[in-house]
Amino acid sequence: LQSELLEAKKNLEIQSRTDPLTGVLNRRAILTQIENELSRAKRDNTHISISMLDLDHFKKINDPYGHLAGDAVLRESMNRVEQAIRTYDAIGRFGGEEFIVVLPGAKQTDALAIAERIRLKISDKNANVDGISIPFTISQGLATSNGKSTVDRLVAKADEALYRAKENGRNQVRQPSGVVRMQQLDV
Repeated sequence: LQSELLEAKKNLEIQSRTDPLTGVLNRRAILTQIENELSRAKRDNTHISISMLDLDHFKKINDPYGHLAGDAVLRESMNRVEQAIRTYDAIGRFGGEEFIVVLPGAKQTDALAIAERIRLKISDKNANVDGISIPFTISQGLATSNGKSTVDRLVAKADEALYRAKENGRNQVRQPSGVVRMQQLDV
């Protein structure tokens, strides 16, 4: 009975931190991760970067193909992100089709390289959902801190950069200072 209770407790703990659709961290857990990494960056005199990413034109997936196909594309996109990031990075769902990747120890140049790797991994091939090939891309906004920022400020900087990526053509990575990498695909 005790081992069953411990197992149930462990499962509840995982469920309380995990997005049920994609299997990545939920909003509360990813924000806690950012807070922890900001503290570490300040203490160790290092950096933390985050990438806020959003699936481009997600409504154009949900409307013609249905919400189940949209869910499959979200899961596929998170699988690809997990393949593109380092083992000690974290990914979490911020809301809807917006996600945050936490990049501990990553200076701006490191974050740019990882974000570009994520972008290419996503746009590399279409998702196959029930035999239907669905193209999709992402836009990303980056923000970097030396640990002296707050979670809210760091997220706001990444969100601002993400909106500029969306406004300027999508399928690109932006940082607060401008365009980092951009590739237009016919989708």
